[in-house]
Amino acid sequence: MRVDKYLWCVRYFKTRSIATNACKQGKVKMNGANVKPSKEVFPADKIQVRKNQVNYEVEVLDLPPSRIGAKLVNLYLHDITPKEEFEKKDLLKYSQDYYRKKGAGRPTKKDRRDIDDWFETAPEDKKDEKET
Repeated sequence: MRVDKYLWCVRYFKTRSIATNACKQGKVKMNGANVKPSKEVFPADKIQVRKNQVNYEVEVLDLPPSRIGAKLVNLYLHDITPKEEFEKKDLLKYSQDYYRKKGAGRPTKKDRRDIDDWFETAPEDKKDEKET
């Protein structure tokens, strides 16, 4: 079975074309080497998938006949992803909540208050400089 089809069958990607593009972009590795979408998968292979800034690692147990339900995924693969990867995902979630890109919509209420505080303190600093 092709690696892109396998990742689609075990529900790592929503569509097969997304799985194919991930392989082409180098986000999928098998036994430590980048793979093309047409690379054959066999039981006991180890696949690394970079998805949403997390490096998932799975071991192939068996090949499914077609796309399977979410409850049956554990019959065909063994997830060996280190726990540190999931901790990184939590940290990324917290950091993305706080920071916005410049020009990404209107300022939040907190941003507006920070701007107001900055403008209120800035003229006082200039007055102190003139007096000395």
